[in-house]
Amino acid sequence: MRAAVIERVGEPPSLTDRPAPEPGTGQALVEVTAAPINPIDLSVGEGRFHGGSPETPYVPGKEGLGRVLEGAALAPGTRVWFNLPGGLGGAEGSFAERAAVAEQGAVEVPEGVDDVLAACFGIAGMAAWLPLEWRAKLRAGESVLVLGASGAVGQIAVQAAKLLGAGRVVAAARDADGLKRARELGADATVDLGAADGVDALAETFVDAAGGEIDVTVDPLWGEPAVAAAKAAARFGRIVQIGQSASAEATLPSSAIRGKLLAILGHMNMEAPAEVQARAYRRMVEHAAAGDLTVEHEAVPLDRVGEAWERQQRFPRRKLVLTP
Repeated sequence: MRAAVIERVGEPPSLTDRPAPEPGTGQALVEVTAAPINPIDLSVGEGRFHGGSPETPYVPGKEGLGRVLEGAALAPGTRVWFNLPGGLGGAEGSFAERAAVAEQGAVEVPEGVDDVLAACFGIAGMAAWLPLEWRAKLRAGESVLVLGASGAVGQIAVQAAKLLGAGRVVAAARDADGLKRARELGADATVDLGAADGVDALAETFVDAAGGEIDVTVDPLWGEPAVAAAKAAARFGRIVQIGQSASAEATLPSSAIRGKLLAILGHMNMEAPAEVQARAYRRMVEHAAAGDLTVEHEAVPLDRVGEAWERQQRFPRRKLVLTP
């Protein structure tokens, strides 16, 4: 089969021939139709992942979507979304024409959405949906601030907040086109993260945009934007921390946390129970089928994997999805 392979850690993948996987006990053989490229794929491939680096050569790709060719619990033809180790532990990833998938963890995909868009609601979708629904337990009418709103996760989070009953939703980013798109997707206000002079000014801008202090923040940035969000938070506010695109460190004043009984909640998709992930994924696809949820995305043929990998390194502002 054709597959993308990383020959040496730190180098982009290239297309080559690879033996098709042989499914083991509890696995199904799946024909891959869509495989999103995620930041974690780059982190693993570049040797930056905290869990270590795979032995090379290996097939990257932490998730995918496709149809079952053969399995025990899953009937042939079943359309599924799945997670894979992506090379870790010696197990191959999804950037290939076939994949051996654990049947127990595979999620049957509702019809009504094409494979490329449906694939976008896996890792990226759950990184937006679960922080709001599962971690922050967003309540109807609460205000939401989405930091880093110009990326795929941010785009989905803006819409997810509205679908989950939020009141006013504020999108914050540095990219003007991304902020314009956030407005189109339902944000009530936008904030240019580069326009404010200092943390205190940025916090005031957040409060002004939200029409008051903010109940829930989705934060893939950390650093100064997170500090400003803490200062702009309402009493009993929640900041859900999902990444560190701005900085690996942030200096938070104790008073901003204690005085408001502020909760800072960490989130990683893989720590959510399987049934929580499956339920969230199906809901997003159902909303997408109804025309209520989307994300900027682009299908890229598998033979252009090297180009797609390099584009992902430059933050493409859309979800890049390989199509074998």
